[in-house]
Amino acid sequence: MQTRDVDYRCEQANLRGYLAWNDSAEPQPGILVFHEGLGLGDFAMERARRLAGLGYVALAADMFGERRQARNLQEVTTLVGGLRAEPEKLRARGRAALETLAALPQVDARRLGAIGFCFGGSVVLELARAGADLRAVVSFHGVLATKMPAVSGKVRASVLVLTGADDPLAPPDQVADFENEMRAAAVRDWQVISYGNTLHGFTNPASDGSMLRSALYNAQADRRSWASMQSLFDEVLT
Repeated sequence: MQTRDVDYRCEQANLRGYLAWNDSAEPQPGILVFHEGLGLGDFAMERARRLAGLGYVALAADMFGERRQARNLQEVTTLVGGLRAEPEKLRARGRAALETLAALPQVDARRLGAIGFCFGGSVVLELARAGADLRAVVSFHGVLATKMPAVSGKVRASVLVLTGADDPLAPPDQVADFENEMRAAAVRDWQVISYGNTLHGFTNPASDGSMLRSALYNAQADRRSWASMQSLFDEVLT
């Protein structure tokens, strides 16, 4: 397996992603990985390497610029809130990562997907809503609410939402609103899987409730959600 940093730009922001891939004679499907509210760090990079082990070219994107890391919940709120308040800016940064991935010689640009965790889960949903050229997007414990709902006929991607039934950041009313949004937009292929007795942040072993009390790792939900992602990608990308 090979890995390297990838520098790219979006307007005035200098972004530094992390690429993982295995050498192959033929271009492989590409997957974007969008980080949690803390910024691009070890967790998203490990998931990129895991995807590379499955035969994908994975680019862990940098949404904050300069690979900035939040040190506390206040910084998370500032960094994430600033982008969520400007969905066009958020979408533009996501598209910059997508264009960077699609242009790589290792990547088959006809077969692209995206996954995201927490804040990153909302990023992949915003890309799907914007009609990005993605075959599939997968949101792990992402925020489902949006300022710019999907419109009929625009979403190209298969959409998979993996959420904790007890996640206060994606409460039942927002899950229902999201499902109604998908119906109203006539999205061809969408799924919501809810894991019982599961809080926010269930995929990250570092989620121990110390920074956010409602964020707690759940090994069973982590394993099951990753398997669901693999099943979708096997269907639409390979």
